Amino acid sequence: MDRETIAKERFASYVSAYDMKDSKIALKAVHTYRVAGLCRSIAEDIGLSKEDRFVAWMSGMLHDIGRFEQIRRYHTFVDADSIDHALLSTQILFGENQEDVGIIREFIQDDAYDDLLYTAIRYHSAYRLPENLTDRQKMFCDILRDADKIDIFRVNLETPMEEIYNTTTRELKESQVTPEVLQAFMEHHAVQRELKKTPVDNVVGHLALFYELVYPKSRELALSQGYLKQLSEFTSDNPKTLVEFENIRKELGLYRQK
Repeated sequence: MDRETIAKERFASYVSAYDMKDSKIALKAVHTYRVAGLCRSIAEDIGLSKEDRFVAWMSGMLHDIGRFEQIRRYHTFVDADSIDHALLSTQILFGENQEDVGIIREFIQDDAYDDLLYTAIRYHSAYRLPENLTDRQKMFCDILRDADKIDIFRVNLETPMEEIYNTTTRELKESQVTPEVLQAFMEHHAVQRELKKTPVDNVVGHLALFYELVYPKSRELALSQGYLKQLSEFTSDNPKTLVEFENIRKELGLYRQK
């Protein structure tokens, strides 16, 4: 049995302990497989070796393993209201301390990639990467972060936003974009979590992820899916928010032409 098959079977076994009837659990299972595939596509496009493509794929398979426990405990994807899911993922995989043994060996026997996997998973949802990473660590972080962002566009369209953001349709449709959130978008960078004050801020924050994509293949994939465009067409019952989304669509169009 090859390494990928072993990892997939172990992942399926791990997830089976959770309630697959819970839409949040099912969403993250699908997201995991898609991110792993996107990691491989990006790694292939930038010319990585077969072994490095495997490491990139594995980082995608394991990056959100903490999400399942987060959902079971708190029933939310919002780290600020629960727990840092990236940190929880590394704790589950590698243990919380030197005496604690995680489950990483159940997925991959070779420990040669532990540092790369740990680093990519730990920082995949960070606003910014630490400055002290090696070029190789940063590369695997960038691959995973790009793949994760690309699939987030899909998730926001195929899953009710009310469910993702833990809000009601009325609150989402009537809310207004926080000025600091709009400013971050117009400055072409990701929106820090603490700036988001309203439900619709999350939509703008997810659109802004496009600006953070590192690799040309990632931007190509994000655009070819069509999800980015659909997400930008969010309709609001708030007149001011409607105007702001018109400006957001215009700004995305300008950026994409550069």
